[in-house]
Amino acid sequence: MTDSILILSYILIFLYGIIVGSFLNVCIYRIPKGENIAIIRSHCMTCNHQLKWYDNIPLISWLILLRGKCRYCKAPISPQYPIIEASNGILWLLVAIVKGISVDSLLYALFFSALLTLSVIDFRTYEIPAGINIFILTLGLIMTALHYTDWLTHMIGFFAVSIPLFILIVMTNGKAMGGGDMKLMATAGLFLGWKLIILAFALGCVIGAPIHILRMKLSGEDRVLAMGPYLSVGIAIAVLWGDKLIELYLSYAGL
Repeated sequence: MTDSILILSYILIFLYGIIVGSFLNVCIYRIPKGENIAIIRSHCMTCNHQLKWYDNIPLISWLILLRGKCRYCKAPISPQYPIIEASNGILWLLVAIVKGISVDSLLYALFFSALLTLSVIDFRTYEIPAGINIFILTLGLIMTALHYTDWLTHMIGFFAVSIPLFILIVMTNGKAMGGGDMKLMATAGLFLGWKLIILAFALGCVIGAPIHILRMKLSGEDRVLAMGPYLSVGIAIAVLWGDKLIELYLSYAGL
């Protein structure tokens, strides 16, 4: 693949990423409310006016055409829209750069979109929607089928972290960890395999604990911890660089 074709491929991947990111915004707003994400047309959250197609162009509509305000009632439109769109585009591009362009990379990109969506929802509601975990489970089954010679690694991954978390949830009556987090570790474990999901969980805990403590001190954040965003960051790092991190650790440990 020549450099020009590769650059064009990256541009297209980013564009597809921000288009999907626009749909993720719909999911983030509607899923917690139990609203249909496919049938109901896009509308202003303030005046409820149905939006035209040109009001929904990823990034461009918010930044240039609307400038952060509803065309009809002039109410401010949350900057979440361009942030999620751009974030998803960057994540898709990052997958392509680090993992290459392949069927696996498409699954990784969709996986990252699901993680981005559940992270925002969990941060706001302290709940990980069951539908997103089912979607990740589907991706995991597809990934396992594609790498059927390594199916045992994926199957062990389903239980490697989720079973200890289940025991922890039972022992603490659900105070130490939420059921959605356990299910995320199960479905993501099927997708990644046991080595990477253990690494992902460890990274999520290491990242989440100090950040949440800092948030509690600076902003009076509640002691209840939404683990989904931190686990998602750990999973993303494991997807992109997990194998190298494991090799580095084993080399350092002399194993």
